[in-house]
Amino acid sequence: MIKGGDLVGIAQTGTGKTAAFLLPLLNRIAQNRKSPTPKGCSALIVVPTRELATQIADGIATYAKHVQHSATVVVGGVKPHKQIKRMAPGVDILVATPGRLEDHLGSGRIQLNSTATVVLDEADQMLDFGFVPAIRRILAKLPANRQTVLLSATMPKQIRKLANEFLIDPTEIAVTPESKPIDKIEQTVRHVDKPNKSKMLIEILKGKDVTRTIVFSRTKHGANKISKQMNAAGFKTAAIHGNKSQNQRDKTLREFRAGELGVLIATDVAARGIDIDGVTHVINFDLPEVSEVYVHRIGRTARAGASGIAISLCDSSQRGLLRDVEKLIGRKIPVTGPSAQEVGPETEPEKRGGGQRRQGGGQRKQSGGQNRNRSHNRNRAHKPDNKTSEKRGDFDPAAKPQAKPVSKLARKPKNRSARNPNEQSSKNPGKGQASKPKRSRNRRRNKGAAHRGKPS
Repeated sequence: MIKGGDLVGIAQTGTGKTAAFLLPLLNRIAQNRKSPTPKGCSALIVVPTRELATQIADGIATYAKHVQHSATVVVGGVKPHKQIKRMAPGVDILVATPGRLEDHLGSGRIQLNSTATVVLDEADQMLDFGFVPAIRRILAKLPANRQTVLLSATMPKQIRKLANEFLIDPTEIAVTPESKPIDKIEQTVRHVDKPNKSKMLIEILKGKDVTRTIVFSRTKHGANKISKQMNAAGFKTAAIHGNKSQNQRDKTLREFRAGELGVLIATDVAARGIDIDGVTHVINFDLPEVSEVYVHRIGRTARAGASGIAISLCDSSQRGLLRDVEKLIGRKIPVTGPSAQEVGPETEPEKRGGGQRRQGGGQRKQSGGQNRNRSHNRNRAHKPDNKTSEKRGDFDPAAKPQAKPVSKLARKPKNRSARNPNEQSSKNPGKGQASKPKRSRNRRRNKGAAHRGKPS
């Protein structure tokens, strides 16, 4: 990276990727002291989550303690005014999430035409979050003559394609095999019925060696529910997910780092890059739908050479996800407690909440449609439809079409002076009925004008 060439780095989470790209950047800033361009940055670091952006900014402050530099963070969830003010004179290093960065690029508050280095950290998670199209648009605004660094714990095909598209003859460094969890993590799985998961989680948290724990939930609603249940059981917990404001998320992480919270309930927003010392246990209350996420979840423990424990609670609908994880890591996860067969037969995996609502709505529409069809069929029993009969093959050409019922409004004359439709108008002989409605409308307009006091 110091030489200035493009780079692809693959390394397990917790192995020091952040320092691996920050130190060369800071070394370059110290050697080539140049003022950044207004609204621009010399180096851009793009990350998937706000928490990771804040953590990298803290790392910059630590590593560059004795280096004159300027750096700022641009993320969503906070007001943009301060970000715009800090970017106005330009900075050496900009750490940003894709969404808010694109907002500032669109308004012209940030410009990337002088950026020399771009780092895409945790690229595979940006793929999981659907940020790849945004990354393509951001890279398209950068100078062609730049250094691009792509770092990730795994290398899916889509990320490999992105690297081939935007990196020029990159050097690839794989510190460890892809998607292999750190060997110092003790992994186990417990098969349990879904209604009993909360009880089993309480039993685990009561263990003597459980001091600082992260519990991962599949959904935001699930994280809030688990947090409420654990607080009721006597544990001090808090939930962190995308629906929380940035201030709430920062406060929760500070309390967890300080030991004021013993249990952190999180969605996968905290599965990457959150470096918190002393996490003894990681518990998968729900197994992840993307097997690579499992690697990053359990990587929250056993950081910086320490050991840790990862426990997964697997109900009958998540056994397929468990097999996917075991296939990815290349080994069977030991089972603690009853086997899967003893718990019960495997069931179909649950769909996400949004899909269930859409499915339910469709069922309601279908039910309503059936009711309307039944009502329509009852009407058709009294009023045969020759067109429908023709489709069925029992159409009778000799049958006379039934006259449509005439409404009362249609039978009522439009005005009192209306004559027989077959009569001819005295003013327009030969035109018959065609002149009648016109005369009637003119009379109504004239009458209304007279009431308003206007000349007719």
